[in-house]
Amino acid sequence: MGKATGFLEYERVESKAVPPLERINGWNEFHIMLSQKEQTKQGARCMDCGVPFCQYGEAISGMTSGCPLHNLIPEWNDMVCRGNYEQAYPRLKRTSNFPEFTCRVCPALCEKACTCGLYDEPVSTRENERAIIEYAYENGLAKAEPPKTRTKKKVAVIGSGPAGLAVADDLNRRGHLVTVYERNDRVGGLLRYGIPNMKLEKWVIDRKLEIMAQEGIEFVTNTDIGKDIKASDLLKDYDAVVVATGTPNPRNIEAPGRDAQGIYFAVDYLTDATRQLYEEKLVEDKFHVDGDKPASQKLSAKDKDVIVIGGGDTGNDCVGTAIRQGARSVTQLEMMPQPPVSRRDSNPWPQWPLVLKTDYGQEEAIAVFGADPRIYQTTVKEFKKDKKGNVKSAVLVSLESKTDEATGRRMMVPVEGSEREVKASLVLIAAGFLGSDKKLADAFGVTLDGRTNFEGIKGTHKTSGDKIFTAGDAHTGQSLVVKAIADGKACAREIDEFLMGYSNL
Repeated sequence: MGKATGFLEYERVESKAVPPLERINGWNEFHIMLSQKEQTKQGARCMDCGVPFCQYGEAISGMTSGCPLHNLIPEWNDMVCRGNYEQAYPRLKRTSNFPEFTCRVCPALCEKACTCGLYDEPVSTRENERAIIEYAYENGLAKAEPPKTRTKKKVAVIGSGPAGLAVADDLNRRGHLVTVYERNDRVGGLLRYGIPNMKLEKWVIDRKLEIMAQEGIEFVTNTDIGKDIKASDLLKDYDAVVVATGTPNPRNIEAPGRDAQGIYFAVDYLTDATRQLYEEKLVEDKFHVDGDKPASQKLSAKDKDVIVIGGGDTGNDCVGTAIRQGARSVTQLEMMPQPPVSRRDSNPWPQWPLVLKTDYGQEEAIAVFGADPRIYQTTVKEFKKDKKGNVKSAVLVSLESKTDEATGRRMMVPVEGSEREVKASLVLIAAGFLGSDKKLADAFGVTLDGRTNFEGIKGTHKTSGDKIFTAGDAHTGQSLVVKAIADGKACAREIDEFLMGYSNL
């Protein structure tokens, strides 16, 4: 390594965040990158550990440990230490299609498996990644590199989220002709409309899409396969078709009063918030492909008592968005018990740490309202309406863990007599997603599995339909952006073998 004793000499230093009360006045990213001199020290903390769990990326006790992309992390940490970004970038690009996305939205699985983190703070790998990719853009390294030869094989990718873009990027690099179809008005899928601007500014997406377009990938928006284009026509025109449409069906909350006005799925709320930013020209609109621009519904948390149901990343994004819109109060409900502050003995390194994390939205809620918005082991028992049919309050109930005698499974069940009523004029359901697009599956005549994901031949991305493959959340179920990219890359390799008889991807 660049400095074998760096992990002993330098403390972990992270990019400075704009204070919560200041950053909530805008919709921009709020982390100020470190100087190159300081970043060099952070690269020096990589400790030449011998067995780099950071790039393992496989499951331990059912949870991913390390980077699913198997990024060559010790190599480019060493190059950051030496200030050699020109070599660091091609090593990063070798395994990662979109480091500009993952350095902003990935929960840093690599850092949680870092050997340095066993007894000290882990290496700031994600910030080193950001330093490399931003240097590459600033210095003309991250530029279009169209393939020198074409195979004349044509591939259609349905869905332009992280998995679809990864499939398209790898297959185009191989020389295949790739067209990406997106039912929405803009390319990006979850990256565009599911992740708020302060977490991933949209110019970051557009910057990469411009390069991909220059490299020969065609993007077609406002096109719903099965409706605007027949599935049978797509199969006639292309040598392979990839379904990478994610899991578009949000999990509902079945409770009395659910039909009240003012209750929305988190994905619809976050999508609408981004659409409003485009309409108000608060974000750039550089990569909008010709077509209609759907108007926002103008959903807003301004002066409202907001309840967010769900304690994950999407729920946190709703909290941060609601605060920026001027919510009067924000409460976030989590069904499960509060995690411990530090690892339990049953959750040893290098497993993913099941510990308490306070994310940016919760930090902002604490700053604005003086308390953490999360209430654990709690759900909604009933929604109450006013005379106009609008939600006015929610009856909450506490939960406790009990063992189901019939199945032996642990379940969270309501605690008798624990009901209490709280104000609610906007409710956002962020309880995850269930299954893939059944209409699209029916259009192609392919089957869905027991989890309603596109069913593939075991251990592959090939579906039951001829020439039809699947990738990302549509294949695996709801997961992380970095996992979707990794699954897209694996799918691309299979398709390349299917088309050419071998693959060098």
